[in-house]
Amino acid sequence: MKPSPAAADSPTFEARQEKALLVHARLCAEYGAPFPFFSEKDPLSELISSLLSHRTKNQDSHRAYQQLRARFPTWDAVRDAPTAEVEAAINPCTWPEQKAPRLQAVLREVSTRCDGPCHLEFLGDMPIPEARAWLEQLPGVGPKTSAAVLLFSTLHRPAMPVDSHHHRVAQRLALIGPKVGEGPAHALLAALLPPDWTAQQVYDHHEALMFHGQKCCYYAAPACGRCVVLDQCPFGQARVGG
Repeated sequence: MKPSPAAADSPTFEARQEKALLVHARLCAEYGAPFPFFSEKDPLSELISSLLSHRTKNQDSHRAYQQLRARFPTWDAVRDAPTAEVEAAINPCTWPEQKAPRLQAVLREVSTRCDGPCHLEFLGDMPIPEARAWLEQLPGVGPKTSAAVLLFSTLHRPAMPVDSHHHRVAQRLALIGPKVGEGPAHALLAALLPPDWTAQQVYDHHEALMFHGQKCCYYAAPACGRCVVLDQCPFGQARVGG
C-alpha cells in the first residue's frame, strides 16, 4: 500500500520507514521469527472466527467457534438456521445476541453477492486493496478483520492487521501519531513496510509487535528496562529518563 502524498512528502516519513524495519529486525530476533501461521481456516471460516473474536478473550471466541462448527454442518446452514440456535451455539463469546444476527447477515450478503453457496476463495485472485474493500462492505467488517481474513486464512495474502498491542507499540515508538486510532493506523503502518514483502514477512511483523505488546510493552507499567527497542522509543526514554 502506497503512502498518501502528504505522508510521502513528510520529512519524517523515511525516518519512520527506517525505524519500522529496524524494530522489525530486533523484535523478530527477540521473539523467534519466522512464526508459524496459527490458523489453517479457509477465508470464510476465518471471517466468522474474526467476527466472533471482537471484544472477546481468545479462549472464549475459540470455544464459540468450535461449538458453532459442531452444531451446524456448513456456513449455509448457519445462515439459514433460527437465530436463537446460532446465538445458543456461540454463547461463550461476548454479546452473542448481537453477533448471531450479524453473522447471519454477513453470510446472507456473501451468498447474495456471490450468487451461490457461501465461500470467499475468489478473494485470492483479487488485488489486495480490492479484496479488502469487498470485505469491508460486509456488516461489522473493518480494516482489522479484512486484513485478518486475507493474511491469517489459507489465502495467506500480505495484508497487515493491527490489533491493540500492535497499535500501542507502534504509537509509543512514534511510528504513528499519538491520536491515530487503530482503524486509520492500518494504512499508515502498512505504508512503512516494503511493498514486495511476502505474507510471511507481513505476518512476522504483526506478530512480533503484538508479542512485544503482550510480553514487554504492557498497557500499564511497561517493562522499558528490558526493551530491545528502547533506544528507538520516545515514550520509553521519557519514562526511564533516558
